Amino acid sequence: MELAAPVLVARHSSLPGWPMPSFPDGYPTAQHVVDYLTAYEKRYDLPVHRPVQVTSVIRDGDRMLVHTDSGTWSARHVISATGTWWRPFRPLLDLPGRQLHTVDYRDPLEFAGQRIVVVGGGNSGAQIAADLAPHAELTWMTRRPPRYMPDEIDGKALFDIATRRGSVSGLGDIVAVPPVREARDNGLFMATSMDVEALSGADVVVWCTGFRPALSHLSPLRLRDTDGRVAVDGTTAVDEPRLHLLGYGGWTGPASATLIGVGPTAKVTVAKIAATIRP
Repeated sequence: MELAAPVLVARHSSLPGWPMPSFPDGYPTAQHVVDYLTAYEKRYDLPVHRPVQVTSVIRDGDRMLVHTDSGTWSARHVISATGTWWRPFRPLLDLPGRQLHTVDYRDPLEFAGQRIVVVGGGNSGAQIAADLAPHAELTWMTRRPPRYMPDEIDGKALFDIATRRGSVSGLGDIVAVPPVREARDNGLFMATSMDVEALSGADVVVWCTGFRPALSHLSPLRLRDTDGRVAVDGTTAVDEPRLHLLGYGGWTGPASATLIGVGPTAKVTVAKIAATIRP
């Protein structure tokens, strides 16, 4: 398999109807994605209300009430798309140093010369460790030895596998994007097992420990199982057919937590809702 040309990568993160502009230097930056989403919203004149914090969704006869800090909406159907990136998982450890999560990390120069422990054997852990390695006294901790995917595997290949309902777990845990590959090949970092003494001696611990689905607003409906998920048929809640969930990962559609992956399940969901509300 040949590595996809860098200028094509952005196109594989597009929303329906309008491709993301190519990013000339490889994988698109966060700002490139934000600019694209902002332009997409304007292009299609999407009626987005912001900032709005949804506090709860409840049943109200044959309708659903969505309570927010900006008022209450009454709807025949509700689509919850809060995703998996709003609720960081932070281990509760009493440590003397500063503790951050992936979402708090910004610039490696902020940590120059400090003793930094990065915890997590996935993509975020590897990428942040690679970013910090030239600037800080780095320790990278993982529960097991890092499993790198073959260097020729990129985001497009992973998406193709996931949308075919294939498993990517057998390929490894870490995509060897150029900065990670360079740090690995130059011996700038090596992962070690968990060490409480090293955690206690760190100036900063960066927890790259993932996220949990943001579903607290659905608590009044009492739909979540012991794993914290809502049982779904496709994207429709099994025990509340007026509720639909999009973008929470494989349990709500193949690759549905990605920009391009959410499109097919969104289309099916909207068609299903439209069929039920037609007179």
